[in-house]
Amino acid sequence: MSRKMGCDTPRVMIAAPRKSSGKTTLAIGISAALSRRGLDICPFKKGPDFIDPGWLTRAAGRSCRNLDYYMMGREGVVANFVRHAAGAELALIEGNHGFFDGQDVAGSDCGAALAADLRAPVVLVVDCRGAARGIAPVVLGHLGFPGGEAIKGVILNHVASSRHEARLLEAMIHHVPVPVLGSVRRQSGSGIEERHLGLHPAMEREDWSEQIDQIASMVEHSVDLDALLDLGRTAGTLDAPPVANPVPSTPPGGAERIRVGYAVDRAFHFYYPDNLEALAAQGVDLIPFSMLQDSCLPQGIQGVFIGGGFPEVFMQRLEGNTGLMEDLQRVARAGMPIYAECGGLMVLAQHIHWGDRVARMAGVLPIDVVMHARPQGYGYMEVEGTGLTQWPGSGIRVRCHEFHYSRLVASHPDLRFAFKVNRGTGVDGQHDGLMHRNVLAGYAHFHAAGHPGWAEFVAGFWRQGGVV
Repeated sequence: MSRKMGCDTPRVMIAAPRKSSGKTTLAIGISAALSRRGLDICPFKKGPDFIDPGWLTRAAGRSCRNLDYYMMGREGVVANFVRHAAGAELALIEGNHGFFDGQDVAGSDCGAALAADLRAPVVLVVDCRGAARGIAPVVLGHLGFPGGEAIKGVILNHVASSRHEARLLEAMIHHVPVPVLGSVRRQSGSGIEERHLGLHPAMEREDWSEQIDQIASMVEHSVDLDALLDLGRTAGTLDAPPVANPVPSTPPGGAERIRVGYAVDRAFHFYYPDNLEALAAQGVDLIPFSMLQDSCLPQGIQGVFIGGGFPEVFMQRLEGNTGLMEDLQRVARAGMPIYAECGGLMVLAQHIHWGDRVARMAGVLPIDVVMHARPQGYGYMEVEGTGLTQWPGSGIRVRCHEFHYSRLVASHPDLRFAFKVNRGTGVDGQHDGLMHRNVLAGYAHFHAAGHPGWAEFVAGFWRQGGVV
């Protein structure tokens, strides 16, 4: 059944002319600073990212939701926003890449398109390093480009000194018809470190709370938060297009709930909250466990879910947790269904190789995994069913994404695959969704809001003992 929803929640998008301008740090700081005031902030992230949402979730104290045109479509994006933003005092949307960057030359999937679809005013974060008066034409160019009319304010970032700030403000006031809402000084230690998959995840930082507090304090002293809130209140009512059951909400009739252990710790934490909620709605009770600290799987479970993460960073600790690894082998041999994505696939391998280091993993799959210096699969994917699984069905195409520096080697020649890869890399450039006994593992990440059948399929996979 289709239903129409509306949303009056104040909202604002934090965007930038290009990536690495500091918009993530400022989005984190704004979310945390406003949360300190007792406001209910609902964060969103454009694109299929896992890491930025982890920081935004902690900053706002509320799950960050992804909005992705490729996987969800326009109607799905708007419906997902309306569903989660309802009732919040401010919805804060962090863009990705540059405000006008996207795959479509016409701009249908860029940040400006998202701002228009959500009727969200935009605050543009401008990196001022090495520039003064020259930032004015950069902002003017954005204002004059199609979609730039959504930009209603500017935050000057990486300002070097009071003298630099004065020159920037003079140029902005003289040339640019939108207000400056903040001027943030360049400070060592105020950002978040990056590594091979982007920002250092909050889940891995023992000091994540202190880091967020530091960023929030910086924002409180540098950004006019009251003006930003007032700007958010100018957003009009947003009517979501009717979407037929965009996220599964009910389990099969009469089906008993099942217990599934899911790995969540510093090594494995790439889970969309929408996916976990969709699985719960399908009658799955997700029981958390740590691959790093627990010596065995949770008792009384009927399946295992291992999501993405960074097993390579913790591969020596994983190798040392022989109790958990042996338990995974034991339940796999006994036929327990295991569903794994990306990092989960890697830890089920025989070994992970990274440079001159090798670590033994669970040994559930007859493969080895090798880390490379460059991405081996990066960006959006399209897969289609090979007919070996009930979902998505033979020849049915599904949009998803991948981001991995690892590649499979020494794989068994008789392995079967659930998916044919039409776009992207997958496990071998042609296939993904490796099937071995009662294990289904691949590099593809799916999102329940864009794939309504995914949660029913995975829940059924566990409920039926691995029958796919």
